[in-house]
Amino acid sequence: MLTIGTFARASRLSPKALRLYDELGLLRPARVDPVSGYRLYEPAQLERARLVAWLRRLGMPLARIKAVCDLPPASAAAAVAEYWSHVEAETAARRDLAEFLVDHLSRKDSEMSSPLTVRFAVRTDRGLVRDTNQDRAYAGRRVLAVADGYGSGEAGAAASEAAIDALRRLDATVPAGDLLNVMSEAGRRAGTAVRDLMAADPEPDGGTTLTALLWSGSQLGLVHIGDSRAYLLRDDELFQITHDHTVVQAMVDEGKLTEDEVATHPQRMLLLHALGTREPDVALRDVQVGDRYLLCSDGLHRVLDDDTLRSVLSSIADPDAAVGHLVDLANQQGGPDNVSCVIADIEAR
Repeated sequence: MLTIGTFARASRLSPKALRLYDELGLLRPARVDPVSGYRLYEPAQLERARLVAWLRRLGMPLARIKAVCDLPPASAAAAVAEYWSHVEAETAARRDLAEFLVDHLSRKDSEMSSPLTVRFAVRTDRGLVRDTNQDRAYAGRRVLAVADGYGSGEAGAAASEAAIDALRRLDATVPAGDLLNVMSEAGRRAGTAVRDLMAADPEPDGGTTLTALLWSGSQLGLVHIGDSRAYLLRDDELFQITHDHTVVQAMVDEGKLTEDEVATHPQRMLLLHALGTREPDVALRDVQVGDRYLLCSDGLHRVLDDDTLRSVLSSIADPDAAVGHLVDLANQQGGPDNVSCVIADIEAR
């Protein structure tokens, strides 16, 4: 039998930690001396103790460590892998937030003194195959948004409508100095609206993407989750400024799939994240006079390639005519899905 001091040194756990783990039922001593109260351990307990120490170094909570230690080795390995994937995802999200805050704070002393204005147009269409339109699109003075609902019956339409309604309330004013908080509130409010809607349904089977621009008059904020997209046309070059939250895009990011293989992959329509399942991505955008933004559901970008999008956006000056032509082109390609788009032009006031 090993005393608590000897066992602590061998397991690289402190006596204080061992006493805590005893109280929690995580690592009970083999015997407690009835006279002295000393905890005594069997050498065979070192394996469990060392596993506990390693898992603590990973930052795993004690309750989860207890569950992992009680599993057979193969299941324990899977549980550790699952935990670490969550840690990596959370770390990536914190890294993105840190980069965003650095960008946001660095702009504080260089906000434009000459406010700009935005000219916009919006169009949504059922397409030629779907029975209903579950997309919703909105364009106002301060908020521009596309939400692509999914699910059986009217579930998707209800989810996308709830997301857009939540953002529409922000259209009155978006002060430049508070754009960061407004963006966070926009994502939170829309996500809460969708979650509440789904919770009210005894058999929820729906959800929605959301891609939105929030306009302050001198700054532009982007809120995004799902596979709707935002594009920027600047100096006749087209840039996709959102990242698809899809299974196939994750496979591309991990090097398991090439961009050319995405279009024919059987899971190309499968979302990895949607509104309400996690916080949306947020970003601030540099704006210039002459910039043109396109927000669209996948019913547009899956049937029209980037060259076609760029050609339309660069050749048709009127936003209303441009959105109409994009919808017409999607339907000419068979209109396999609902299609929605918003075009916003940045102009001098």
